[in-house]
This record gives sequence, C-alpha cells and structure tokens, in this order.
Amino acid sequence: MGSCIICGTSVEGRICDLHEEDAVFEFRGTSPDQLSVGRYYRGSVDGFAEFGVFVDIGDSVTGLLHRSELDRRLDSLDWDSGDEVFVQVKNVRDNGNVDLGWSIRQAEREFRGVLVDDPEIGHSTLLEEESEADSGNADADGESADATEESADATEESADATEESADDDSASVDIDETTNGEGAATAAGAVSQTGDADRVDDAGGSVGATDDEAAETATETIEEASAGGSAAVVEEQAAEAEAQDAASDDADLPTVTVGSLEDHVGDDVRLEGEVVGVRQTSGPTVFELHDETGTVDCAAFVEAGVRAYPDVEETDFVRLDGEVRRRRGEIQVETEDLTVLADEERDAVEQRLADALDDEARPDAVDPLAEDSTVEALADDLVEAATHIRKAVLTDRPVIVRHANTADGYLAGSALERATLPLVADQHRRSDAQYHYFDRRPLEGGVYDMDDATKDTTTMLDNRARHDEALPLFVFVAAGGTRESLDGFELLNVYGAPTVVVDDIEVDGAVTDAVDAVVSPSLADAPETSATTLAANVAAHVNDDVRDDLRHLPAVSFWEGAPEAYLDAADEAGYDAAAVSQLREAVALEAHYQSYEDKRELITDLVFGDDEDDVGGLAGHIAEQFREKVDTEVGTARANLDYQTVEGHDIAVLDTDAFSHQYEFPPETLLLDELHREIREDVDALVGVATDTLYVRTDADADLHELVDTVAEEVPEGGVATRSVREGSVRYLAGERSAVLEATLRVLATEV
Repeated sequence: MGSCIICGTSVEGRICDLHEEDAVFEFRGTSPDQLSVGRYYRGSVDGFAEFGVFVDIGDSVTGLLHRSELDRRLDSLDWDSGDEVFVQVKNVRDNGNVDLGWSIRQAEREFRGVLVDDPEIGHSTLLEEESEADSGNADADGESADATEESADATEESADATEESADDDSASVDIDETTNGEGAATAAGAVSQTGDADRVDDAGGSVGATDDEAAETATETIEEASAGGSAAVVEEQAAEAEAQDAASDDADLPTVTVGSLEDHVGDDVRLEGEVVGVRQTSGPTVFELHDETGTVDCAAFVEAGVRAYPDVEETDFVRLDGEVRRRRGEIQVETEDLTVLADEERDAVEQRLADALDDEARPDAVDPLAEDSTVEALADDLVEAATHIRKAVLTDRPVIVRHANTADGYLAGSALERATLPLVADQHRRSDAQYHYFDRRPLEGGVYDMDDATKDTTTMLDNRARHDEALPLFVFVAAGGTRESLDGFELLNVYGAPTVVVDDIEVDGAVTDAVDAVVSPSLADAPETSATTLAANVAAHVNDDVRDDLRHLPAVSFWEGAPEAYLDAADEAGYDAAAVSQLREAVALEAHYQSYEDKRELITDLVFGDDEDDVGGLAGHIAEQFREKVDTEVGTARANLDYQTVEGHDIAVLDTDAFSHQYEFPPETLLLDELHREIREDVDALVGVATDTLYVRTDADADLHELVDTVAEEVPEGGVATRSVREGSVRYLAGERSAVLEATLRVLATEV
C-alpha cells in the first residue's frame, strides 16, 4: 500500500482514482491494452496527417490525436516531429487503435505529479522513486519510503490548512488579546515577512478580501493591540492600504489593444473587441477575442469543464478585464470580468474594428497596368473590389471566383487567382490553404443560374457546419452582370454571402442592387473593354507583388482591336503579337474541354509559363490544334450559310445542328464568333439556329432583352426567353422553331 501523492489517501500505488487526472504518466508498457483510459500521458509527436497528429506513448504504442479533439485548428499547432506533448487516452479500440484527447496542460509543471505507468509491477510509482533506485540507493529504500509517507502526510496537512484558509473569506492575522502593542506589530510584521504574499497583505488582512472586510480586519487588529507606538504604525499601515485599495477601485483599468499585450505581461488590462471563437476545454472556457490589431485567447475559469459566461457567444462585442500572462510561449489573458456590449458601446467598437480592417485591406493608391481611360474612370470601383478580396483573406473568409468558360473568363479568373493565392499562403500555415481558401469555378455562358447557386450554397453551408468555416466571398468575372443571374444572387443573399461582380458588358441595375460591389464600364459611361482587362487591374491592386505577371493578360483577351497600350505592355513582358495570339487560342481551346473544371495547374502553365519565346511550347502546341479545328468548322459553316434579305437588310443564317459537330470543338458560340468576323463586311447580322436555341451576332447596337421581349409577344406560345446576353443566345420551344426564327429575323432587321 502507498499514499496518494496529492491527498495522502492510502492506495495501491501512488495516486487515487479521484486525482488520476491531476497527474501525468510515463508509459513503460508494450501494448495498447495496457494503457489506462482517462489518464494523461507524456508522449512525443510522431507525424502529421490531414485528419490529426500521431503521438508515440512510450516506446511501443502510437495513438491518434484527431483534429476534432483539438481546441484550435490543426495548422495552428506549433508542434514539430519529436516534440514532447501531453495527451489523454480517450479510448483503446479492439483493433489496438488508440484515440487520444487534447490536454490544455502542455508542460510537466502544470500537473500535480509525474508517475510511471509500468504494467509489469501492477501499479504506478513516483518517477523520483525510480530515479533514486536507478542510482543505487537500495539501502535507503526504507528511509525513502518513510520520507515519502511523511511528505504525503505533510502534503495532506498543508492541503487541509489551505482549505481552512480558503473557507475563511475574511481571514486575518490572529493576535491574542493579551498580546501587547509591540507584540501586535511584531505579529503583523512576521506574517508579512513569511513571503505568503498571495494570502496576506501588509495590514494583516486577506488580499482576496473586499474593501470593507479589509478595513474591518485592520480596525480589529488595531483595537486588539495595546496603545503604543507600534499600534500607531499598524494604524498608519492600515490606513495607507485602505487608501491604496480605494484609489485602485476608483481608477479604470487601462484599455489596451491585443497587439500591445506583449508590453503588458503581468498587468491587469481591459480589452474591447469581438468574440470570434468559443471553446470549452477540460479546464477553462477559452474565448478568442479579436480587435483591430489581432486575436488573443482569453481563459475564463469557473470550474473544471464548466462553461464560463454562458451567455457570451461568437460575434458578440465585449469588454474584457483580465491579467496578461504567457503560457507555453503564447500570450493569454486570464479573464476576471467579461461584459457583452450593447447599443452605442457595441456600435462604437464594431465601427472601430470595421474601419481598421478597411484601412488595412484598402490599396494605398490607384496604379493601372497601362494607360487606359476606362480603368481611370473605374478607379474607385476597382479599388473597392480589391478591398473586398483583401478583406476576405485577412478575415479567413474563402474566396470563390466564378467566371465564364471562355478565353476571356479563364484569363480574368486566373489573374485574380495569381494575385490572391500568395496572400492566402501568407495568412495560413496549412500546406493546402491555397486550395482550401481559394477556388475558381467556371460558369456556362457566364450566367449564374439556380443550378450553380444551389451547388455553391450547399457546399458553403456544409463547410460551415462541418468545419466552422466562414461564408465565402463570391467574385464573378466575365459573368453575372445581367438579370439572368438574379435568382442565383438572391439565394446567396439569403445567407449573407458577400458578392462582387467584375464584368465588361452592361450590368443591369437590379444586379447592382443585389451585390456588394460592381466593376463595369457601363456604370461610368466608359469605353468598352474586356473582362480580363478589368480583372487584371483589380488583381494588381489586390497584390502589387504580382503586377509584372499580369501585364500581358489584357492584350491576350482581345480577339481583335486590342488597345495599343496593352500590346506594348505585353511586348515588354516578352509576348509579341504571335505569342499573344497563340496564348489566346490555346486558352480558348482548353476552356472548352472539361469546361466546369478550373484546371488550375494547366491554365497556370499556359498563362504564366515561359513559352512566349518558344513557338513549339505548350501554348504553341495547343494553338495549332485550335486553328486546325476552327478553320475546318468555319469552312464547312460558310459553305452552308443561308443568306436572306429582310426589310432591306442582309442576314446570314446557319443551321448549327446540321453544319457543325455537336459537342466537339469549337462550340457553337466560338464558331459563330469566328464566322461573323469573316463575313461581317458582307452582312448586317448572323443568326445561328439549333433545336431550341438561337444565337445572334451583329455589330449594331441591338438590345437582346428588347429583341426577346418583342419576339415573345409575336410568338406567345414559343416560350421565348433570354439564355445569355454574353453569348447572344435565346431559348425557345423546339416545336416553335420556324415561327421563332421568322419573328427574330423581322425584329432584328428593324434594329440593325
């Protein structure tokens, strides 16, 4: 039999069941089933996986600390392989797998004892006892055991004394009534000199006592002491202590920022900010408090495993008083008081944090990639869009870029990707952060319909529920500008997901009202441009470090009529006219295949690779396929055009079902674009017609929505509706194809 090292109870070994979790064990067994569930063990990091950390317990057993058991993100653990850690055994499975739990105590000194768990001897022993035995002190076994017994008894007496002291809230120095004044002063002074500063102040009272209790204690001490010089000294000390306590209570704690806490270790301070996380450990409740300068863990303890301040939740704005300490090398605040702010106080703190975040996220100045009157006219809008993206990265909000599955869309999306990924990598330590916090998803026709919105909403809600992930920022480039995307935007708005639109076509007013920021020439009556030109300039303000990588992209995005300033910028970047053309065609071909995939690595190799000087490189190779396939299809289509004259206007009609390869490259939209560029001098418009879709190409200023509305009135049974303004496409019922085509040609003739 032995004695519990904590309470002294007689036990088999050195720890009782009640205090097992207060000690840490060193495992000497060889099998997982020899571990004791519930005990804390010393271990070492064996390796990392996406789902957790493998920890060696002793020399023969390895367990898994699953990421769900951690009180923080896996990527925020400051652990390396081989590091000493402390974990709790939660379960030992039948197959020998060991489930481990997180321990908030990550230092030996934070436990109340260190024991050896050796299954061969059948009970736990003190690590110190083993050390003495190993050093050859066999003759001292009896004395050591007696000393240990006496130490346990002394520990028990000390614990009892501490408990009695804690029970007496107004504990003071007991001075016998018969003691003279000199003795009273001596007694008070002796207690002060014992070094027990945690319990007794200079006046002989409890530091933990209230002001009234301290004053009462001091008065009693003076009354009990006889009149004399020493009593006068005690009275003076008591008065000074009381005055200091009163002054301390009247003075407010200094309000500091999280960023300055390093300068206040050991001080009592006040913080104001937003609660961005709450986690309950086996000990205290930990509140993650964020202000304009950073985030800090604030531990509040009521009782082991009991939720402190249960009314405080995430997103609350609070005032927190506490002592700044350093634990395991990290700054932490020991919470003494926590108050949820309301009304004006809350508004003031919330606005302060929002202003600080805006200042940090907003680019310093507007600096276009090249001289461009459109970009200059949209300078404020470009900066606003860049600020939204930078702010999302700074607040750990994923960024989802949605773009048309065209060359312009892929180039625009890759520009934002190039700028944002390095910022994500700097913000997060996880190796896969660039895939977790940024995604690029192509859209068919540049329309964000309910199918796309439902998929995005399902994914973001799942990530929020499973991983506590913030709702993402959705950035639409070369997409989303017209009313066909409104239903999708409204679904995102139901959940409060922020949205930004960067589009080169005319943006509907309803879209402007539905999203958080818009960049479009139509909003500033500026000259037309490409979506890539706008997105590349936004990207340059998201991350100035990648500006040189983006200079050639605007020139690549123009199929014809590229501004001279951007051609010069591309040439300076190493892309001559031939390289620009090859790159555009290569991206257009790859955009068609697997059109719903981002193809991140392939597109990066194409757009930002070093093939501009090598016509036989990747872009050159793919461009050859593009030109061969397009030339063949255009030749076939041109030979089968049906030229019609409607109200004096020449219109060419192509049956795309009959004279193009379905589901092969080039798609109908790209084929009609190429064909129209070749015949535009001979006709006023080109119309492609398929089973239930019609495409319009013209240089005239025709409004597709107005055209569709008029055709729908003429053929009410045709189910006519705009499919995509960007593609110039119209949907209708296949059975009304002839009627819809005739009405479309008549209406189109009046607009061209």
